[in-house]
Amino acid sequence: MYAYTKDDILKMVAENDVRFIRLQFTDILGTLKNVAITTTQLEKALDNKCMFDGSSIEGFVRIEESDMVLHPDLDTFTLFPWRPTPNSVARLICDVYTPEGTPFAGSPRQILKNVLAEARSLGFECAVGPEIEFFLFHTDAEGGPTLKTLDNGGYFDMGPIDLGENARRDIVLTLEDMGFEVEASHHECARGQHEIDFKSCEALEAADRMITFKLAVKTIAQRHGLHATFMPKPIYGIAGSGMHLNLSLFKGKENAFSDPSDPNGLSETAYHFIAGVMRHARGMTAIANPIVNSYKRLVPEHEAPTFVAWSAHNRNPLIRIPLAKDRSAKVELRSPDPSANPYLTLALTIAAGLEGIKEKLLPPTPIDGDIAAMSDAQRKKARVESLPIDLKDAIGAMKKDPLIRSVLGDHVFDKYVESKEREWEAYKNRVSNWEIEQYLSKY
Repeated sequence: MYAYTKDDILKMVAENDVRFIRLQFTDILGTLKNVAITTTQLEKALDNKCMFDGSSIEGFVRIEESDMVLHPDLDTFTLFPWRPTPNSVARLICDVYTPEGTPFAGSPRQILKNVLAEARSLGFECAVGPEIEFFLFHTDAEGGPTLKTLDNGGYFDMGPIDLGENARRDIVLTLEDMGFEVEASHHECARGQHEIDFKSCEALEAADRMITFKLAVKTIAQRHGLHATFMPKPIYGIAGSGMHLNLSLFKGKENAFSDPSDPNGLSETAYHFIAGVMRHARGMTAIANPIVNSYKRLVPEHEAPTFVAWSAHNRNPLIRIPLAKDRSAKVELRSPDPSANPYLTLALTIAAGLEGIKEKLLPPTPIDGDIAAMSDAQRKKARVESLPIDLKDAIGAMKKDPLIRSVLGDHVFDKYVESKEREWEAYKNRVSNWEIEQYLSKY
């Protein structure tokens, strides 16, 4: 994490011939927005005097109270490597404030910062290591996306089978130019599917990097004549894309999740955290899996979780405990997908885990076998719940969980539910290709 001053920013802008600065933020759905300014307006922006109209942004404010103020986080300054000198472009990620100088209640980044402040009050810092999957597709003659993949490769395959290898390599190099430390990149199990993992870092920085990651992937793919999508399940019958989150809590330099004497290498704190996340897993799903298509991925096949369970030995449950070395214990949450807003997803996950720690909750017995093969009676005895089966089910679970409202606040909670209920109604009323294929000739 960098620690830049205003003078540092002005110096870097001058030295790198920066002509445009994009002041970035996200709406409640996680869509990246920006206000572009020239260098003549930079000092004004760095003094937190750049305003924008928030009335047309999803989940922001009414037209009669539309003015919002951007407060750039100086430590997020970076150059866009795909826009080199001369006339280069940089960005700053911003917090959103009201004209009165208070943090805006509808800002997802602020919601995560609030949860991290609670964690610090308990003596914890949170680290997150994301594993993000995506598909690369060919484009048509007009440059629009198709469903034609570049390859028929599988898990860890390489060129010449993995024809997306060149694009993925350039994505990794671009990310490194932007300050990422990429730990691994590889072809995933589905054709045309890829994964890039970057090093664990502080939770707010991780969320910022996930937003930056998606922008960089789409931009570099486009330069290769490809379309990158973070849609969870673009193709029926093959694996969908996840956004797995590896989480740890630290007290100073000590990993609070680590206990080498435990069979799983986990401390009591880690078990409490797991129990808290499991308690609120159903309520969080509408945030972690936010679109209709998300639930086409959450099916028993292809290692996507469908049940609220945990294990140290298989990849089917909601929570997996990766093999830990040198006190690097972590908890992997496997349900989120890359269409999710990372700020809100991390805020709810961490808040749920902190509740488990405060109440000293304990998780049920781990499930190491095939949960889908268990009978309903066996799952009930093992205290295994199902994740929501569709967006409507997830919205209902969200409404019933008081923690979700308390973390998001009334403004974001109500706006988010309203948006997702509209999405479900639009989907429910649409006539799908499946219906045409099944019924048009038959009836």
